[in-house]
Amino acid sequence: MPQTFAKVEQSLSQAIQKESVTRDIRQRGRLIRTVGPILSTLMLFLRALFAFLALPTIVGGVVPWLILRNDHSRVTGTPLGWPLVLFGASVLLWCIRDFYVIGKGTLAPWDPPKKLVTVGLYRLVRNPIYIGVVGYVLGWSVIAGSRRMAVYAVVLAVGFHLRVVFYEEPTLARQFGIEWHVYRANVNRWWPKRPSS
Repeated sequence: MPQTFAKVEQSLSQAIQKESVTRDIRQRGRLIRTVGPILSTLMLFLRALFAFLALPTIVGGVVPWLILRNDHSRVTGTPLGWPLVLFGASVLLWCIRDFYVIGKGTLAPWDPPKKLVTVGLYRLVRNPIYIGVVGYVLGWSVIAGSRRMAVYAVVLAVGFHLRVVFYEEPTLARQFGIEWHVYRANVNRWWPKRPSS
């Protein structure tokens, strides 16, 4: 999937160059070619949209739908899961926006933010996206009365934790250095810190 998107991005870049939308800038004696800010923003938006459709939609939408479709042991659900669904969806959308606006990247591992995102919900916990996705799936399990979906949510939580510990945190430490270490020292991985009195 990432290769297909890369081809589309390359085609768009070539079209942009053919339309003479690029500008030549001399900086310190070097010629730098830049894409206009509108097209640059459009490309980032398309990458963020693709990442959203490829990842949370599959993990939080398609897989749960497949589980529910084949879960014949469901019990009567309750609408008490709606607050969890709304919480999860809101957290996810807020974080995607912060990745896009502040980090200048997406939630996809193949196109991560270029800047360390430490604002919004990232001031409270280091991994709010994962909390949002698990909350969303748990909410649907309560609404649908599906124990299988609840088990899937637990599997997601464990998988997210392992990914964070063994891949994301070492990668962020290499990429952002001291900025990451300061952030890590001040913000917990999963639970917000109690306010100091």
